Amino acid sequence: MKNLTQFEKSYSIIHFPVQLVDSAGGIVYINQAFSLVWGYSLSELSEYNIFNDAELIRSGNAEILKEVFTKNKPAQITEYSDTLLKSRNIAIPLLLTKVSPLHIGKSDYILLIHEDQTDLYLAEEEIKKARDAFRESERLKDTFLNVLSHELRTPLNSILGYAAIIKESLKDKLSVEDKIYLDNLYSGSERLFKSITQMLEFAQIEAGNYNLKMEKLNLLNVLNNGLGAVNSQAEEKKIDLKKIYHENEIMVDADLHCVENAVNNLLSNAVKFTNQGYIEVEASISYERNLAVCRIKDTGVGISSKYMDHLFQPFSQEDLNIGRSFEGNGLGLALSKKYIEKLGGSLLVDSIKGVGTTITFTLPLAEPAKQESRAAGSKKLKKILMLEDTGESNDLLNAYLKSGYTLDVYGFRNFSLGLLNDESYSIIIFDVHQSHWDQSIIICGDIKRNDPFRRPVVILSSEFIEEKIEKFYNAGADKFVVKPFSKSDLLKILASF
Repeated sequence: MKNLTQFEKSYSIIHFPVQLVDSAGGIVYINQAFSLVWGYSLSELSEYNIFNDAELIRSGNAEILKEVFTKNKPAQITEYSDTLLKSRNIAIPLLLTKVSPLHIGKSDYILLIHEDQTDLYLAEEEIKKARDAFRESERLKDTFLNVLSHELRTPLNSILGYAAIIKESLKDKLSVEDKIYLDNLYSGSERLFKSITQMLEFAQIEAGNYNLKMEKLNLLNVLNNGLGAVNSQAEEKKIDLKKIYHENEIMVDADLHCVENAVNNLLSNAVKFTNQGYIEVEASISYERNLAVCRIKDTGVGISSKYMDHLFQPFSQEDLNIGRSFEGNGLGLALSKKYIEKLGGSLLVDSIKGVGTTITFTLPLAEPAKQESRAAGSKKLKKILMLEDTGESNDLLNAYLKSGYTLDVYGFRNFSLGLLNDESYSIIIFDVHQSHWDQSIIICGDIKRNDPFRRPVVILSSEFIEEKIEKFYNAGADKFVVKPFSKSDLLKILASF
């Protein structure tokens, strides 16, 4: 008993419930923590036999306890419960019980140490629920973005397209007032399209779903195109556009979409926030660091030092008043920085309030791309085979292409692969709706495999997720055009084949 007394002294201070059981199944020791959980004193358990406990027998744990004696090997019970606990009017804790053989003097015992896992289990359940909720929110977000993309991009494509056609065809017939209305319609639609595109692309980059398509390109061409896009706005505000190029060409290895969007956003911001003076674009090469360096400097309103810390936060703007002078969603600069950094470059801003802003970005240099000569006498595109099932785009395309192309339109039901035997078609345009997405991929693959003349296939869609677009390229599509697109965009694509 002396040895047992020493045992009792050692385990009485342990915070976990402890019980010592002899070879006959009787309980010879419990500590205070056990009494608090089970609600029994040792004297009240004198008639209790752990091997005869109905709950332990039902769960098979009684046999585990006996085997610790017979095999002299420790064991573990993940959810320990007995009739003593069940008889109490309490919520039974989730117990992890470690059972060990123990020799005290000449007697054999088993030691049960119970660890309450309830809080850990509940925490794991909460984590599981949070993980499931996160996955569901990601699914809903993707669904929302897909619906938003189609339901807004497709009608915007029609609005922008027809507004441009009306402006061009009726420019000499409209009154000054009607021209203002039409200009406001077009500019408002363009602004809405830009905001939608920026939000969708920002969400795509944040989710890690944007796949780069790297190519060698001349940065100066991108800058010139960007300056051309803002030239009319600059002229209206009487702002001088200056460019200083220290090289004849600056070749970078980059994703054209990323670079164009970054440059266009930065130049658009420069024009928007400059009321007088000039905007200067300087481009050079840092040979020591093997980088292309571009500076866009304006004499605009500038940025306060207090706001600089928040400059690249999405949807952040220095002036959030409803009547602010400069409209926008606060995504342009944040998106530009993400584009540039995704390409391995950097973007820095230096600004003084009331004086102006200088934005400097860098991109890794690349070897100049070899120019491929286009074969002389290549066949011009005149007749187009178009497949679509909603009637949303064919009228607009007819209006865009009527000066140089004819369009034969077929729906899903009346399209057959036999049409591919008509050699008069130079190109195939496929307008894809979300409801026919998987079927359209299959048809695209069938067209590419069965077309005897190997004509290019152009996909039109409001889809913008790179992974989904890639499925069409894998099926053989030559070009994927995301709505809305302009007349010049489409003509440029057709001329490239």
